[in-house]
Amino acid sequence: MNIDRLIQQRDSAEENASAIPPLDEWHPALCGDMNLSIHADGTWWHEGRPFARTKVARLLATLLRQDADGYCLVTPVERWRVQVEDLPLVAVEADFHDDAWWFTTQFDDVVRLDADHPLSVTLNSQGERVPQLPVRFGLAARLHRNVYYQLVEAAEARDVGNGVTEIGLISAGDWFALGQLDDDTTGEAP
Repeated sequence: MNIDRLIQQRDSAEENASAIPPLDEWHPALCGDMNLSIHADGTWWHEGRPFARTKVARLLATLLRQDADGYCLVTPVERWRVQVEDLPLVAVEADFHDDAWWFTTQFDDVVRLDADHPLSVTLNSQGERVPQLPVRFGLAARLHRNVYYQLVEAAEARDVGNGVTEIGLISAGDWFALGQLDDDTTGEAP
């Protein structure tokens, strides 16, 4: 995969650098593993060093999808597997408007929290229970700690029975849990 050629093609076509191509329509054979990793904090590394140019990481993020072979960078003629420590995207901003929560990733993906993009709580790479949000093509965004705390501030509590209280919020008319409290909890959401 020639990254400089990809950037030149994008610049010469005068396309928006964050436009997402139709990755679901491209099915090239797997070419192998690329020496590229995405750390749990959302930073992209190549050959053991962080990307020096944000523009490159942003471009590559538009070519990323998750398929049966794992996380892959895909073009119409190539598909390269990359390593991802936790999730490839991080929701770095959250805003509430029009009766819904809207999240923005580090690469400016904007996702509405709704039935099609539900919040779920899963284990991160450190074994902590942290919310995530589906974004596109099998990719999900982990909520940045500041975004999580912003949601906890806006959250409400609901008794779900058996001494368990769920902490969550309503977005686009649906309830989304951020965590649970039980009788032994001192008031903090997990």
